[in-house]
Amino acid sequence: MGRYPIPARETRIEIRVVNSRFIATVAPVLSVAEAKAFVARIRDEFADASHNVAVYLVGHGASVVAHCGDDGEPSGTAGRPALAVLRGSGLGDVAVVVTRYFGGTKLGTGGLVRAYSRAVREVLSVLPRAERVSTHTALVAMPYRYFERVRLAVTANGGEVLSEEFGADVTIVARFPVEVFSAFETALQEMSSGQLEAVVVETGDAIMPISGG
Repeated sequence: MGRYPIPARETRIEIRVVNSRFIATVAPVLSVAEAKAFVARIRDEFADASHNVAVYLVGHGASVVAHCGDDGEPSGTAGRPALAVLRGSGLGDVAVVVTRYFGGTKLGTGGLVRAYSRAVREVLSVLPRAERVSTHTALVAMPYRYFERVRLAVTANGGEVLSEEFGADVTIVARFPVEVFSAFETALQEMSSGQLEAVVVETGDAIMPISGG
């Protein structure tokens, strides 16, 4: 899977177009079930709205599940343009619901396309981002004399120490993005002349903040 940007947290903005209110809510969703639950929650919150247009992308790149709907707006004027903006953002695992309260003035098909596109663009412009990263969690058992050097090697190679256990030996459990794990393994081999080994005990995903995001 590698790594890709996702929303760091749920975010909302509101814009007005002519007399209509458009409220865009974006959130991270790590599965289709989470996406559907988020959409249902927003639709319940704004049950009195004219429309709640939902779009989402679960996954990223070639392995993405995409969804859009118009929720009663003329076909192709709401969900499709909203999804196009979402795809262009580069984000994965993301859902947006654009809630519309009709203000009495029809916007026409072009006006609707522009309004829904703008609502998604504006909420994405203020959205804090995180990254979903493929990770290895590894265990290293070592004599005490290696402890400080191994600890430093974890952080120097992009990992984070999850736990330390002190007994006859020291055991460190650390997590690394998959793409940097081999560099840590090399550092471990070099410092110990091949005596120490990092044993992968789990492979999965982690959510990590993006610096400045």
